[in-house]
Amino acid sequence: MPSVTGPVEPFDYIVFGATGDLTMRKLLPALYYRFRDGQMPSDARIIGAARSKLSDEDFRGRAEKALARFIKAPDLDEAVARRFIGQIFYASVNGAESDSSWENLLRLFDAGVASRTRVFYLATSPGLYGDICHNLAQHGLVTPQSRVVLEKPIGTDLASAERINNEVGQVFDEKKIFRIDHYLGKETVQNLIALRFANPVFERLWTSDAIDHVQITAAESVGVEGRGDYYDSSGALRDMIQNHLLQVMCLVAMEPPGALDADSLRNEKLKVLRALKPILPEEVPNVAIRGQYGRGRIGDAVVPGYMEELGEGRQSKTETFVALKAEIHNWRWGKVPFYLRSGKRLPNKSSEIVVQFKETPWSIFKSKLQSNRLIIRLQPEEGIQLSIMSKDPGPDGMVLRPAKIDISFEKAFSTRYPDAYERLLMDTVRGDPVLFMRRDEVEAAWTWVEPVLDGWARHPDTLHYYSAGSWGPEAARRLLAQDGRCWHEDVE
Repeated sequence: MPSVTGPVEPFDYIVFGATGDLTMRKLLPALYYRFRDGQMPSDARIIGAARSKLSDEDFRGRAEKALARFIKAPDLDEAVARRFIGQIFYASVNGAESDSSWENLLRLFDAGVASRTRVFYLATSPGLYGDICHNLAQHGLVTPQSRVVLEKPIGTDLASAERINNEVGQVFDEKKIFRIDHYLGKETVQNLIALRFANPVFERLWTSDAIDHVQITAAESVGVEGRGDYYDSSGALRDMIQNHLLQVMCLVAMEPPGALDADSLRNEKLKVLRALKPILPEEVPNVAIRGQYGRGRIGDAVVPGYMEELGEGRQSKTETFVALKAEIHNWRWGKVPFYLRSGKRLPNKSSEIVVQFKETPWSIFKSKLQSNRLIIRLQPEEGIQLSIMSKDPGPDGMVLRPAKIDISFEKAFSTRYPDAYERLLMDTVRGDPVLFMRRDEVEAAWTWVEPVLDGWARHPDTLHYYSAGSWGPEAARRLLAQDGRCWHEDVE
């Protein structure tokens, strides 16, 4: 993986869906940080494209408010922000319609900028990706130096994913398509590769001989936050499991790649996805738990239930919580289950990987032993924690108690950990696809997930309810209890 600190060549970054939440909350702040740190050249341009009738100054005003809201002092330097905002432009255009006002976008391009890198970021509904790409080509905006970035989810099932990939692939070569999953840009996720393959002490334990099971959790304390219409057509399985958590699982489970180039890494991830034991629809109620939150308490606040947030009179069977059991059929991971879990309105916001090692086969101590556990924190406070058994200091003999070796990466390296989008946005400019998903990965993930969706459709009564502020429905605990295990927060 190349360094991310060096400056890039001049570029144009064209964001479709520029007035949306993702652009304001994530993309513009990420680009600001890259500009502030000298990675974005002074003649690079950020061009917002959306249907709203705005001028350059109108859009810059929105960008200024977004930076003030999402970047906290002292990171936000007013002088730097003014220079950054001066590189922002706007075009009112409906990218999905060929006869829209494309001249508003075309006016920003002339022969003088035709040779520079051109990145089209599609922060729109995935159903529009194909139309936007064809219209870009029709209006002569796709050059040999052009790339396209596709936000997840790529489709809602295997058929729609294949359709989107085919439509985009008619305009852009596969090497020019960057399917973004911001989890892969997180420093701690990338650190999985270093943890495993630069530290033989871990890699030699990274097998079914030493590991009992693995838990991967992405918990959110927030609800749908104004995204109700989108979320209700998606749900937790499509929104989090099919992309984010399966990608993390692949990095945990994959074999060492021959090199750190994109295809070597993605080939190994693909092997994991293809080795997943298929889930039959009739098995779904026992291995794939879905839930929906109701009114409850998080901290001191009473928060509404999911259907309350959707609006008066709305009814929904969309899941806001998923816990499922995955099994990888290969020699390294035989009989080691991976438990994936994601949900909204859980007690706190956290993403982590828990590697639970096996119990000692025989104990010579009178104290109760706890198995070693490695916790890799993806957010917040990225770091690694290793639980071990240690002698309790004192003259009372060999009394043992659990102890923790805890490393916070931000404290250890005395630096701000960049947001995942900072790395990924610059990688698209460089044309480095190593942290992006390849087409066959996306389709392999859908192949495995789709039977779960089918099983839920056959068994609509399998939706469990849980109170906001809890760790999900009781059925999620039973999922592990039937295997004689428990979620790590339930360990004494």
